[in-house]
Amino acid sequence: MDSSSSSTDTTRTTRRMRSGTVALGGMGLLAAALVACGSSNEPDKRCADRATLEKLNSKECKSGGRGAYYYGGTVAKNKVSGGSFDKSAVTRGGIGGSHKSSSGG
Repeated sequence: MDSSSSSTDTTRTTRRMRSGTVALGGMGLLAAALVACGSSNEPDKRCADRATLEKLNSKECKSGGRGAYYYGGTVAKNKVSGGSFDKSAVTRGGIGGSHKSSSGG
């Protein structure tokens, strides 16, 4: 009886370890997918009025709206700055990267 009891304990331990390995493996894949999504070379974009630099609702950048996409930069007091309406003038680095923009004139 002792040998069968020992065998059952070993089987239970092995099963626990396998399921733990699967869970950890899945977490690794999830982490890799999240990092891959966050490392896009696309700059941040937001909708803004070209004349006033006022940040607008994204609907205003759809067909017929008064806004245009503003790339990079920041928003302070509902105004955009430090970026550009020209997407090619703005680059985005990876983790810890910097934003670059042209002054446009």
